[in-house]
Amino acid sequence: MTVNLSPHAFFDLRDVPFADLFADLSFVWEALHRLEAYLQRQLEGVGCRIEGDVRGGACLGPGPIVIGPGTVVEPGAYIVGPALIGAHCEIRQGAYVRGHVLLGDGCVIGHASEVKHSIFLPGAHAPHFAYVGDSILGRRVNLGAGTKLSNLTLVSTKDPLTGKRPTLHLRIEGHDYDTGLTKLGAILGDDAQTGCNSVLNPGVLLGPRSLVYANVSLPKGYYPPDTIIKLRQTLEMAPRR
Repeated sequence: MTVNLSPHAFFDLRDVPFADLFADLSFVWEALHRLEAYLQRQLEGVGCRIEGDVRGGACLGPGPIVIGPGTVVEPGAYIVGPALIGAHCEIRQGAYVRGHVLLGDGCVIGHASEVKHSIFLPGAHAPHFAYVGDSILGRRVNLGAGTKLSNLTLVSTKDPLTGKRPTLHLRIEGHDYDTGLTKLGAILGDDAQTGCNSVLNPGVLLGPRSLVYANVSLPKGYYPPDTIIKLRQTLEMAPRR
């Protein structure tokens, strides 16, 4: 039986304003192929439109940026366009939005968190010390403090002739999938959560409602919905002399 890897297997897209980004896709990661062109269409001729509260000491630009009503951008945050940020979001002190970022309503990019070329569905949070690169976070996803969604493998060297990196392949239940992406972080289904200091290596597909415990380094591949992934440690206590 082939695993369903379509967007609808990971996300509830009802009432998502940018659901058309995922329309007619066979594989969830294909939305990342579309992201740059989608933002270009949505932001064409917009420049910088601020409906929220950008506080003194925050830095915006270059590139087109839309910030929705009720959103707060705290001092010390830096947003580079293109960026389309929904309503009632929080971009907290020290956050770095590096461009090609699409946030639904009620999202959080927190202190010392960096996000680039990524999609947050409504209610997704990266609140503390996170790296989110080339990734998609479903509704109400929460990344524990220090979570890293790594997007480039250590062996992804550039071809000396073309200057291009190889695309990332996923092996899932005996099938090889070429994602067509040289950089791919993680895709987390609705209500998935990660524990503190976890690392999701390039090409992790985490099903809805799944949990990754603290300090786990999760290899690439598919993890079904409602899965708990634990790290087992052996601790030894000895008297101090």
